[in-house]
Amino acid sequence: MPLPIERGPMERGLAKTFAGHIHWRACGTGPVVMVSHINQQSSAVMVELLQALGTHFRAIAIDYPSHGHSDHIDWQPTIEDYAHAVVDTMNDLGVTTAFALGEAVGAAVSIALGAGWPQRIKKVVAINTPYFTDAANATNDIADIARVRPADPTGFPLPRTIEYLLANDPEHAPMRPTQDWMDRINTAQLEIGRDRWQAMQALARFDPLAGLRSLKCPVLMLYGENFIYGRHRALMQAACPDAQIKTVPGGRFCMTWERATDIADHARTFLL
Repeated sequence: MPLPIERGPMERGLAKTFAGHIHWRACGTGPVVMVSHINQQSSAVMVELLQALGTHFRAIAIDYPSHGHSDHIDWQPTIEDYAHAVVDTMNDLGVTTAFALGEAVGAAVSIALGAGWPQRIKKVVAINTPYFTDAANATNDIADIARVRPADPTGFPLPRTIEYLLANDPEHAPMRPTQDWMDRINTAQLEIGRDRWQAMQALARFDPLAGLRSLKCPVLMLYGENFIYGRHRALMQAACPDAQIKTVPGGRFCMTWERATDIADHARTFLL
C-alpha cells in the first residue's frame, strides 16, 4: 500500500472550470495562497507546504488539467490556461483575491496569474523559475528530460526508483529524496499517463521575462542554491527590477516539498 501523505487536516474537492473539473487540496485559514505545482506532478507533492502555510494562510493547491485527479484534456494547454484554471477554481470556491505561489512550471503559472489577473492576485512568489533561452534550448532540455523518464512502447510512463533518479537525473531530485517522495512522483506520472508532456510543452511556449515585465504587484523569487536554472537570476532581476530575489541554502529541485517550512517562512515574511 502507498504511504499516506496527508499528515494533518486537509480538505479536498472538485471545482467546475473551463477545462472540466479541477481537483484541489486546501489547508488552514486566513489570506488565500493559490499554490501551483511542478511539471508531471500534482498537488499531492505540495501537502507539506500546504500544511506549513496553513498556520497563517488558507493554502489551496490545484491539480492542472490532465494532472492528478483533475479531468484530462485532449488539447495542448498554455501556461495561461493553467492560470485560468486557478482563477476558475478561485471563482468556484468564492475566493475574490489571493496570493500566487508556485515552483518551476508552477512559478510560470504564478507569474501568468499576476500578469493576466492583476485585480485578483496581490503578490507573487515564484520558486525555482525555469528559463529556456530560445526554442532550440527548450527542445533540447525537454528531450534530455524525456530520455531519463522511461515509458512503455505506447508512451505510458513507467515508475522509477530513487537509485535510477539519482544516477540519471539528479538535477530534478531534492537533495535528500525519500521513497515516500518517489512514490508520489511515480503515482503522479501514472495519473497523468501519456498527457505528462503537456506542461513542459506549455512551459516551452511561455516567456517568463515578458511575464515578469508585465507584473505590477510585488514579487518574491526564491532559488535553491543548487537549482540548475538559478544561473538566470540576473535576467529575471533585469525583467523585474523591484523583485526580491533570495537563495535558499542547500536547496535544489522540489524545494516546496523538501524545504516546506523554509519556503513558508519566506512566504509569510513577504506576504503578510
